[in-house]
Amino acid sequence: MDLGICNLSIVPVRISDSDKSEMITQLVYGDLFTIIEEKGKWTMIKCEFDSYEGWINSKQYQRLDENDNIIIDNPTYSFDLVEFIENENKELITISIGSNISNINLLNHSYDGKLISGKQNRDSIVNTALLYLHSPYLWGGKTPFGIDCSGFTQMVYKINGYKILRDAKEQATQGITLSFIEESEPGDLAFFHNDNDEIIHVGIILKNNHIIHASGKVRIDRLDQSGIYNNEKKKHTHPLRYIKKII
Repeated sequence: MDLGICNLSIVPVRISDSDKSEMITQLVYGDLFTIIEEKGKWTMIKCEFDSYEGWINSKQYQRLDENDNIIIDNPTYSFDLVEFIENENKELITISIGSNISNINLLNHSYDGKLISGKQNRDSIVNTALLYLHSPYLWGGKTPFGIDCSGFTQMVYKINGYKILRDAKEQATQGITLSFIEESEPGDLAFFHNDNDEIIHVGIILKNNHIIHASGKVRIDRLDQSGIYNNEKKKHTHPLRYIKKII
């Protein structure tokens, strides 16, 4: 099966083969994927990291050769909010935090910025989350220039060496469920539901009963047994469903 790699800073992944269709997630630089189908100027892909499927523009990736020595396990990621890679023509291309640098040689690119790899501790998860503070909310987004709630939690955990799924309702199936906030630790995930008891939101627990989450922007609010208390609106905005311990 053919593989591809994202050779641009950010690439939208859409629900169907049209520029007008909904963006459901993004590829960031270095992301690997399987090519499922090609249709005109569109390519249907399956992301290697989380098995998410969607359509990308066929001009926005590089196909890999079956003989390429592709690194999949224990990847290395960029660890500055924004950095640069240099292509074969000595031109600079911006990349965002969490870009996969492991296969950069396959693209004939070079990078000398800050790196992170392997499983990190809870302090690193919290500190990584804080780097995204005030990033604007963007449905399907996965970068500091626009990110949604589950894209935020996935990227923070990914950078720190842990694989969680893409959507909040999928992430809610992972880990160990805790009964009370008092049992949680900074870095745990809190999930929130709507009136139909569907999981629609997720955030990362901080110390002293606070949470960092993407709602309008990546922000810090208070968390109690009722849910998220928005400090600006002076009311609860997201009813708490449960807390999950991933690590």
